[in-house]
Amino acid sequence: MSIKHPFIELQNTVYSLRKRSSQEWTQSVFHVETPSQAPLSSNNSTVPAANRNPSEPQTPPPALSLAEPAGQPTAVERRRKKSRGSTSMLLLRRDTGSSDRMSRLLQDKQMLQEEVKAQKEHVWILHKALEASQLEKRTCAEFLAATEEQERLEILRHRERHIHNLREQVEKTREEAESARRSQAQSEARVVELQEDVRQLEEKNNARQEVIVKLSNQLTACMAEKPIVGGGGLDSQALSQLRQQIEDLKDDLAAYKTQNRYLNSEIQHLTRLWRRSSEQEKTLMVKCAHLEAGNCQVESRYLNVLRQLQEVKALDPVQQAAVQQMIKDALKGEMKTALKPTRAREYDEYGFKIIPDYEVEDMKLLAKIQALEIRSHNLLHQEGEEHPLVARWAQYLAGRSGHDLVPSPELKTLLRAGVPQVYRQQVWSWLVRTRTRTIREHHPQRYNQLCEKSRLSPHSASRQIQLDLHRTLVTNQHFSSPSSSSLQQLRRILLAFSWQNPLIGYCQGLNRLAALALLVLQNEEDAFWCLVAVVENIMPQDYYTKTLLGSQADQRVLKDLLSEKLPRLSAHFDSHGVDVSLITFNWFLCVFVESLPSDILLPLWDAFLYEGTKVIFRYTLALFKYKEDAILKIHDGVELYQYLRFFTKTISDSRKLINIAFSNMNPFPGRMLRNRRGFHLDRLQGELRELEEQQREFVMESGEHKDKELDAGVSEDEDL
Repeated sequence: MSIKHPFIELQNTVYSLRKRSSQEWTQSVFHVETPSQAPLSSNNSTVPAANRNPSEPQTPPPALSLAEPAGQPTAVERRRKKSRGSTSMLLLRRDTGSSDRMSRLLQDKQMLQEEVKAQKEHVWILHKALEASQLEKRTCAEFLAATEEQERLEILRHRERHIHNLREQVEKTREEAESARRSQAQSEARVVELQEDVRQLEEKNNARQEVIVKLSNQLTACMAEKPIVGGGGLDSQALSQLRQQIEDLKDDLAAYKTQNRYLNSEIQHLTRLWRRSSEQEKTLMVKCAHLEAGNCQVESRYLNVLRQLQEVKALDPVQQAAVQQMIKDALKGEMKTALKPTRAREYDEYGFKIIPDYEVEDMKLLAKIQALEIRSHNLLHQEGEEHPLVARWAQYLAGRSGHDLVPSPELKTLLRAGVPQVYRQQVWSWLVRTRTRTIREHHPQRYNQLCEKSRLSPHSASRQIQLDLHRTLVTNQHFSSPSSSSLQQLRRILLAFSWQNPLIGYCQGLNRLAALALLVLQNEEDAFWCLVAVVENIMPQDYYTKTLLGSQADQRVLKDLLSEKLPRLSAHFDSHGVDVSLITFNWFLCVFVESLPSDILLPLWDAFLYEGTKVIFRYTLALFKYKEDAILKIHDGVELYQYLRFFTKTISDSRKLINIAFSNMNPFPGRMLRNRRGFHLDRLQGELRELEEQQREFVMESGEHKDKELDAGVSEDEDL
């Protein structure tokens, strides 16, 4: 019994379909329906020779009958008259039939063209199926030709790799097509804008032309009316006065022109002097900044030497006392120097202190050394670092509005580098809108409604919100005064959020998130939606609830990552019994607000609003990596805790920290983070259930114990 191969069957099917389609097409083309020839054949003899088909046979006219009387029309004449009438009718019928036949032929032609097109598409599909079958046949042949199992496995692996590469190419092609469509849409929008600009310019040009024509007409009319003033023209005396006035005006004009040239030369000279003095001032400012930075570096090294001498045990008591006195004098004295640049600022654009205050009593010397390093770094890099970044953002945002931004690898790279202050409000607004678009479209007046509701019916968390208001960003200029308008805006935002999310209501730490959003976005409603985006969209569930399960799970994930990415530091913490979650828990809950200097905090938030919680883990590990050597030198648990409490504010090189976070910490897949978070969350929920069970058992046992004591007391009273 012979078995046909599917490939042979497919070839036979293709051949039969081709043959059938060819036959149908041939029949459709050459089998044309012709009109009926009956009328033509019946009157063929009466058709004139000019209208008769040359191929048709010529019929001789009938003979003349001799039996007909004279003077009467003969039979031949009657037949000719009758033939003329029939000929005209036949011509009319032939024209009508020809037009009908032509229309039918056109319809048949169109139907045949459509059918041929469909048959071609069918044949093309069959060709593709045939190619796939041939490829499958070759693959099966190669697979069957392989004699060993290893060769077959290698063939399968090769095919899998080929399929994977093809899928990647398809995905890349789709992305390129999507990018091309977006570019086309942007170009079309730009063309529409340009057309609108052209239209407006044309309208303005037409309006100006009309004004010019109108003024020209008025001028012509005035010049035409002037000679007839007074009814008969001007007299000679008035004319001479006018000429004298004209001469005087010409002299004044010449004087003014001379004076103007002199003043212009003076202005140009003063402008050159001002520019020269400005350049000299700028040069002196840079020199002063470098001198002050050098002074800070020298003082920092001096204090560092004093700190090292303080730890040396070989000094005699007199020398140790002298070192201690020098340290006290250095800590008490202020940084006094004659070179104080006027551009040195104490606060940044958002009101944060550039150089933080330190309150750790036992670490004052180290804190002052770090503060001097930060001041030196800021003085040396306060100008020049922002310019390349501003240029990159300006190039990216050129021709784009806030609504035109779309997620892309280029935007991700730019956000990781940080957004310049001039563009930060625009970019944050787009990020917040993107994450809250659905709820804002369904409830456009949501914030106003929540504010009204919180005003009419105070929330149970309003008391705690009021207490935390005056503990929010106490070192920031905008929140330092109790009567500040920013505090009232922050209060309304937090009360509205307590009604927006009743499951959370209010949690300590939300005040800092909302305060930072308010400082950057400069709009109360936008800051509210930023808080909603962070709490409800970016952070995991149960992050700010009463149990804080999400926050606890992230601390366990951080410990796992710390042991993988920084094993020496993790072992150092374990050996001294240091639980880093006591320090990092607040970092995660407040997203580093009030834990990092503003020049590092704001770029962190730029990337955080786009990428999510991965950024918090990256920066946490980067902070420990940045100060790893300094932490490893501390061998006392108490000193470690004290150092970890403030060391984040001593980071001076933000570029280095960003490079560590987004380069040295790779790879950092999001799937791994989600899996570990889910694993630890399940364990925490199990531990919470066990704890609740133990609490119930304890309550029951304590209740039974109390009941027994009460019974014993009652029995003793009865005995009395």
